[in-house]
Amino acid sequence: MADPVTQFVIVDGHSVIHAWEDLRRLHQNGPRRYLAREALLKRLRLYQDVTGVRVVVVFDGVGSKVTDERESAGVQVFYANSGRTADSVIERLVARYACTYTIRVATADGMERDTVEAFGAVCVSPQELKFEVERAEADLGRRLKG
Repeated sequence: MADPVTQFVIVDGHSVIHAWEDLRRLHQNGPRRYLAREALLKRLRLYQDVTGVRVVVVFDGVGSKVTDERESAGVQVFYANSGRTADSVIERLVARYACTYTIRVATADGMERDTVEAFGAVCVSPQELKFEVERAEADLGRRLKG
């Protein structure tokens, strides 16, 4: 197993939002659907802090170019441009970095899973990611109590 510093999880943001019931409900809330993205990022920030695994989240976007935002907490967020999908950004990241880093991709998209696995990443389902995030949250809770 690689050193945690060299481990990444790339998250297909909307795929996970639609798979996690609490986030899906927030996303269905019309004009306030951004709350689902914020809730996902908050939980993934905590996951990164507790585990040391680097988190990259990719969302479909609408702008004229791919944007890359790094939060102060270190979670990296990409928004695909209007001519690309989040899947294409994820594929490019995996193709470029899978030889150097241990990369897992969280997505429910079967074709995306096949593609990124061909590039050398390991795929996990959104539910597997949720289990890992909940385990990190519980671990932090135990640390704070103890």
